[in-house]
Amino acid sequence: METLNSYLPTLLVFLGLAMLAIEVGVLGFSIMILFFIGLGCLATGLLMFAGIVPQTLAGALLGSGILSLLSAVGLWKPLQRMQNSSENKPVTSDLIGAEFVLESDLNGDSQSEVKFSGISWKVVSESDIPKGTTVQVTGTAVGKLTVSPKG
Repeated sequence: METLNSYLPTLLVFLGLAMLAIEVGVLGFSIMILFFIGLGCLATGLLMFAGIVPQTLAGALLGSGILSLLSAVGLWKPLQRMQNSSENKPVTSDLIGAEFVLESDLNGDSQSEVKFSGISWKVVSESDIPKGTTVQVTGTAVGKLTVSPKG
């Protein structure tokens, strides 16, 4: 038992770092409980190295528990805001700018279908485009290409 107590700070630091790595790297910061416990273990281990917390099993459990709780209370709201924030970036695709010839007439309020790049796509346009016109892809969505006449 004496050997465990002498390596307890190192064990807590490594345990804390492992929990942080699992939470952020593997779970993608989705659960957050491992993050708080990892912070508590890491801080307790460092405080044991500094001599502030006694190097005992009771000190480790009490310190990790209290510091985990304090980190959860202090960081919960900011981390929730960070998780819930999202950026609306415009969709970019390699298909935008691609050109092909329409095989059927395309009306502004109807959809056509074309096989392009090995996939069947629904093709839409804001204007009427006759069959045989070379069109350029101006936008993409899931399974849908928005086109306009070239030129």
